Amino acid sequence: MLMNKYLDVNPEVAEAIAAGKPVVALESTIISHGMPYPQNVETALAVEQIIRDNGAVPATIAIIGGKLKAGLTAEEIEYFGKKGQAIHKASRRDLAVLCARGEDGATTVTTTMIIAHMAGIKIFATGGIGGVHRGAETTMDISADLEELGQTPVMVVCAGAKSILDLGLTLEYLETKGVPVIGYGTEELPAFYTRQSGFGVDYRIDTPEELAAAFKAGHEMGLKSGMLVTNPIPEEFAMPKAVIDAAIDQAIAECNEKGIHGKETTPFLLARVAELTGGDSLASNIRLVFNNAKVAAQTAVAYCKN
Repeated sequence: MLMNKYLDVNPEVAEAIAAGKPVVALESTIISHGMPYPQNVETALAVEQIIRDNGAVPATIAIIGGKLKAGLTAEEIEYFGKKGQAIHKASRRDLAVLCARGEDGATTVTTTMIIAHMAGIKIFATGGIGGVHRGAETTMDISADLEELGQTPVMVVCAGAKSILDLGLTLEYLETKGVPVIGYGTEELPAFYTRQSGFGVDYRIDTPEELAAAFKAGHEMGLKSGMLVTNPIPEEFAMPKAVIDAAIDQAIAECNEKGIHGKETTPFLLARVAELTGGDSLASNIRLVFNNAKVAAQTAVAYCKN
């Protein structure tokens, strides 16, 4: 574990890392910006329990009072859930200023990867990653998640890139950065709310043991890039592609009309899609996070056995 005066590792997490036990990182933006209180807190605690049930220690990651926290207490999760969107959504560019000022920050995929790597946590479960936004050829709106995957050796288990994005360009960008895109039990890139996207993945892997072996091989070679594992939402919770595509198209049109851009784009689009689908997309979002937590925990267990 890297000694860093800004890093605060929860004692249970630190003990697990030191003993070579499986640990899974979790982001905190899903708590502060992903859903309303108290559903956000209930979901965060449920995800942590799923990780425990599958043999690993959960480490929800956040910035609290200028400290990079690897592993939150139930009280800290409650604090985050109540404060909600008043908490700064923190990407790589925000870390230094937030820590210097002693402020709070909700970690995105990018910052969760950074802090997990500092703490010695190798596997991270989330909902979906950011990517290349539609129209990025003129706006240059590309998520920092893709850059981080190219330079930080953490495995990210997700349900694919969010379907509000340009999935084809997102895959091209990941290829340029040398990031392997793995389909867990599938040869097609899942698209967050749906299991199909029309795009293929680099490799299909069917077991946590094989995921762990592939990631360990890259780690032992000294490869600096991460690994992206795309795990399809369970069939019973998936949304019809036509329904979600129509809602996304409408939300993007409204986003453009309102002139929303940058880091405000994704929260607006996800919230609007949830409204347009009568809350169905939020229910699907929760279920896919549960599914990713399970796969990540099983992979972390397999990694520690190898």
